[in-house]
Amino acid sequence: MMQLCRGNSRDAARPKCRLLIGLVTRKCLSQATTMDQLVGFGLVAFSLLLFVYYTIWIIILPFIDSDHGIHKFFLPREYSVTIPVIAGLLLVLFVGVFVVIVMWKHRKPAKKSD
Repeated sequence: MMQLCRGNSRDAARPKCRLLIGLVTRKCLSQATTMDQLVGFGLVAFSLLLFVYYTIWIIILPFIDSDHGIHKFFLPREYSVTIPVIAGLLLVLFVGVFVVIVMWKHRKPAKKSD
């Protein structure tokens, strides 16, 4: 596909490129099933809720009196650092385990020399 886009002349290569890229993009977008779209929407909604909760907890809550009723909906402030650190460490651990498993499965057997 990229070879079609390259060329010495700027006359006819570019419209073909745009057309080809547009067709590939439309084809890739049309392959998402309804379940994929629902899962994607759920992940985006969960991320948005988590971001709003954490932002209120860290940025807005310190300016509200500690005897206000809104504080009962949030965890203590000590967890505002420990939870993201633990989540980050778990993420690094899972990514590392995934990389090790993929490398282990795709390793080439050593040649035996007699």
